[in-house]
Amino acid sequence: MTRIVVMSTQPIAAVKAHFSQVIDDVAGTHERVTVTRNGSPVAVILAVEDYESLMETLEILSDRQAVADIREAEQQMTQGQVYSEEQVRAALGDRHP
Repeated sequence: MTRIVVMSTQPIAAVKAHFSQVIDDVAGTHERVTVTRNGSPVAVILAVEDYESLMETLEILSDRQAVADIREAEQQMTQGQVYSEEQVRAALGDRHP
């Protein structure tokens, strides 16, 4: 799972002047950078891994059946319908020859 930790805001002139460093920071720390022009946000720079994670999340959320399955699983967990690690490992072990 990818976590986007911090978000900074920088004017476009600063990003241009230090573009390589901004890219290295974004890639290395997963920090998002909001780029502003005349004080207004115009773009966001984020690591490819974070972008791909966001796209995957959007894809899942656009699938009504997946969302329904997630909600059902959350409800089951709330009701205490859970399995221990040992039970899961045993069930998976039974499925593999």
